[in-house]
Amino acid sequence: MESSNSSTRLHGWLDVVQELHEESGQDLTVGASSVVIMDWKLELVPLPVSDVDAAKSFYVDQVGFVADHDHRVSEHLRFVQLTPPGSACSLVMGEGITQMAPGSQKGLQIVVADVDQARRQLLERGVEVSEIDEQPWGWFVYFADPDGNTWALQQIPPRTAE
Repeated sequence: MESSNSSTRLHGWLDVVQELHEESGQDLTVGASSVVIMDWKLELVPLPVSDVDAAKSFYVDQVGFVADHDHRVSEHLRFVQLTPPGSACSLVMGEGITQMAPGSQKGLQIVVADVDQARRQLLERGVEVSEIDEQPWGWFVYFADPDGNTWALQQIPPRTAE
């Protein structure tokens, strides 16, 4: 019983620390062994491609991503950042960006509100996309870019009370 009470007290303390952190914006750590509360946000994923211009065209013109940046930093470094509509996470491709082989990024996943509508949009733009795969945890469609990097679009089913 003691561990249950200790656990409850710890969770209550963490809630208080989190609230104080959010209100003050200050780092509330007090030593090396203390709990550090911070967000870890995935914001940039490298995408290995063989032809940067063709890949950029595919993702912007056919898939519908937004082109955020296209900068040649040096002779050996080109940085192209693309973002799916509504996403906080972007892709980066270019020259000198990653050592992964073109087409080796497998299973990237994007959540959409309506997988049927997303599938229709991809088909209308000339993207080869799978039929809808209905699973208990969501509905999926799959596609690949010209290099073979693969994607899943998922519609999450409505949450039900258990």
